[in-house]
Amino acid sequence: MFGIGWPEVIVISLVGVAIFGAKRIPEIGRSVGQALRGFQDEVKGNGETTDESGSQDKS
Repeated sequence: MFGIGWPEVIVISLVGVAIFGAKRIPEIGRSVGQALRGFQDEVKGNGETTDESGSQDKS
């Protein structure tokens, strides 16, 4: 897993909770997931594009 062991993952998680707070962590995770999903769709060419007339084309 990228050369990171479980102790490092735990430390990074604790630092994240300390910085952002426990209530914001799910919100941040959801935002990151949506961004990654959008990026993957664009890379694969599955994203919808809109031309100047406003109609949508599947790429």
